[in-house]
Amino acid sequence: MKPLDYHSAGVNYDVLDEFKRHCQRAAATTTGLLARHGITEPAGIRGESAYLLETPDEYLAHVEEGLGTKNLVADALIKLTGESHYHAIGVDTVASIVNDLITVGALPISIAMHAAVGNANWFEQTTRARDLAEGFAEGCRQSGAVWGGGETPALKNLICDDTIVLAGSALGRIKPKDLRIAGQLQAGDAMVFLASSGIHANGLTLCRDLADRLPRGYLTPVTPEQNFAQALLAPTRIYVPFIQACQDAGIKLKYAVNLTGHGWRKLMRLDEPWVYRCTRLGPQLPIFDFIKQHAGMDDQGMYGTFNMGVGFAVYVSMVEALNCLEIARQQNLPAWIGGVIEQGKTATGEPRRAVEIEPLGISFAGDTLKIRG
Repeated sequence: MKPLDYHSAGVNYDVLDEFKRHCQRAAATTTGLLARHGITEPAGIRGESAYLLETPDEYLAHVEEGLGTKNLVADALIKLTGESHYHAIGVDTVASIVNDLITVGALPISIAMHAAVGNANWFEQTTRARDLAEGFAEGCRQSGAVWGGGETPALKNLICDDTIVLAGSALGRIKPKDLRIAGQLQAGDAMVFLASSGIHANGLTLCRDLADRLPRGYLTPVTPEQNFAQALLAPTRIYVPFIQACQDAGIKLKYAVNLTGHGWRKLMRLDEPWVYRCTRLGPQLPIFDFIKQHAGMDDQGMYGTFNMGVGFAVYVSMVEALNCLEIARQQNLPAWIGGVIEQGKTATGEPRRAVEIEPLGISFAGDTLKIRG
């Protein structure tokens, strides 16, 4: 069979990212409207994972994010076995929001759910609906934030009758202002990688296509204890407690990345010409070996699509990296120094931005990640 990739699965990041850049340019024309509120927009914030507003004594942060198609895997497993994994789906939805919010140093205060269905009958399956609500509340508790409300529209003819589209938003705060994570890097800074719990919520469209190719579909064993669907549905880690603990310890976090869409290419989210030299991959999870084997993907495709065991990364001085590892250890969160940041230059001295994954001999050039307007 032809190898799978995200583009063939129907997700074209070139088109999506072009629209995002257009939105950033259009959104920037509204910035002047903040003046009447006595609020400003920090320079360079558009294109980051969270939007910031600057007040005289603090930053306010806002994020809107969606889960994607992971809940379709949960729906498939309900039909096959009767198992409801919607508690995990609720946690996942919160994680997709707050793990973006904390990349700028903001801690979440309030989280809202957006749960749109094609038919209100979706909520009549009470076990599934209650699991979703309890899981969302659990995600809020893990994040230290209140569940402040939400919206549950029934959108006939826009969403399939038996489907729910999950998303939400969060308000966060940075106080004092020097806790902001702003991307002020230096050559020699370390990349601290924090382990993922699995695929998280990225790459599910490709994996749903892969399930159609497998003789036993979602019930195909990944390990003796876990089938494909169960492995995909492992709830996403929430990294808010780690960021908060680093702030409480006085660690200067220079940049932070939530590894979602674009895989390890996200490590170079900043526009500046840095080379992110990855020297240690960390422990590999069985789900990624399974996907690679059955989808026929190579390392370049895998690392350009999935988190490959790294759910989050923070960039700090090499001295502070050891303190980060100790905080992660205290939280039973696997973490390691994954590499170093270098000044990026070509052989002719031109600026260069890239991710180099040395153990595998693969590289992602700067032009493979275009998410800023």
